[in-house]
Amino acid sequence: MANTPSNMMPLGTKAPNFILKDTISDQELSLNTLKGDIGTVIMFICNHCPFVIHVNPELVKMAKEYQSKGISFIAISSNDVINYPQDAPDLMKQQAKQVGYPFPYLYDATQETAMKYDAACTPDFYLFDKDLNLVYRGQLDGSRPGNAVPVTGKDLRNALNALLSEKEIDPDQKPSIGCNIKWIAD
Repeated sequence: MANTPSNMMPLGTKAPNFILKDTISDQELSLNTLKGDIGTVIMFICNHCPFVIHVNPELVKMAKEYQSKGISFIAISSNDVINYPQDAPDLMKQQAKQVGYPFPYLYDATQETAMKYDAACTPDFYLFDKDLNLVYRGQLDGSRPGNAVPVTGKDLRNALNALLSEKEIDPDQKPSIGCNIKWIAD
C-alpha cells in the first residue's frame, strides 16, 4: 500500500472544467452542470484503493449531509484500467451502487482531468467556492487504514462549515495520503 501525498494545488486556483462520462447514469456531465450553488467538492477516488474503501462510508454520509446545503460532490476515477481492471467503468458503476454513492462517479479515461487538477493520490479532495475558486485541498481527516484514528471527515467538514458560514477557511491544510493514481504508461 503506497503512501502518496496530495500535490496541494495553490489555493485560489480556478477549477479546470471537464466533461466526463458518469458511470452511474451513463451520461456525459460537465463541471459547469454539476457545480454547487455554494461549493463543490471534487474527489479523485477509485474502486480498489484501501484508503478510499476506508473512507467510503464517511464520503456517503458527508455528501448526503451537505448536498442539501448547496454543496455538490463529484467523484472521479482516473486510473489506468488496462493494468488495473478492477477500476473499469462497469465496475465503478457496480461499486457506486453497492456503496450507495449519492453523487456522480465520473471516469477520466484520458487522465487529462487528473493532470489538470494535479491529482496525485486516491483519495484526493478539492473544495471550490461558488465561483469555482479553490478554498481547500488535502485530507478528509487524519484517519488511515490501520492507524486506529476514527474516520470523521473533520478537516474537510471544517472547511465546508467555514464556507457555508462565510468564514475564512484555515489555510493550514494537510495533504491527503493514499494510493498513487495509476497513470497510463506511454
